[in-house]
Amino acid sequence: MRSALLSSSMMLAAAGGWVAATMFAPSATGKEPRFPQLSMDELDDAQKPLGEKIMKISSVGIGGPYNTLLRSPVLGQRLFDLFHYLRWETSVPIKLNELAIIVIARHWRSQVEWFAHAPLAANAGLKAETIAELKEGKRPSGMAEDEAVVYDFVTELTAKQKVSDETFARARKAFSDQQIVDLTAVAGNYVMVAMMLAMAEQTVPPGKEPPFKDGEE
Repeated sequence: MRSALLSSSMMLAAAGGWVAATMFAPSATGKEPRFPQLSMDELDDAQKPLGEKIMKISSVGIGGPYNTLLRSPVLGQRLFDLFHYLRWETSVPIKLNELAIIVIARHWRSQVEWFAHAPLAANAGLKAETIAELKEGKRPSGMAEDEAVVYDFVTELTAKQKVSDETFARARKAFSDQQIVDLTAVAGNYVMVAMMLAMAEQTVPPGKEPPFKDGEE
């Protein structure tokens, strides 16, 4: 029970942290935002039911990817349900789930994704050295085997569009079939989120340092 409560509390922090990290972020180019931040009062009849559901889990409102997804409320509702599973009900342990997310964030150089999820990965128990090396574009040293499997599995899927037999066999030893499927889903989901953020030109909040500098690989 204690473990379940801790998991739920950390996932709630993930939801709130994500929105807090992005709600007040301007366009990355300094232009007018492509999608101005919506308020609940601005939502139409198709958007409002989803907005109300988001408000129940978010401490700071309908920012972040929700601000974009509310423009397509049917899609937004479908993805909200997927986010719910991947945050609160996934079979993948939180630390490994967050590792998968920041692997995607690093591959995409997604400023907001990394800004929001690197602290959550640390809070979930991922070592600071692992996060720092990953941010530098390195394969982190000193990973536990389950962490190494997640890193290699997600990296191969992202960079090579396949998983080698060797890596899949390692995943089979470390995880159940459900965990392998859920791990793939969380990686794919955050590619989609990174795309949404890139398309909307969202960046970190004013006054915060972007994790990735221009010109860095």
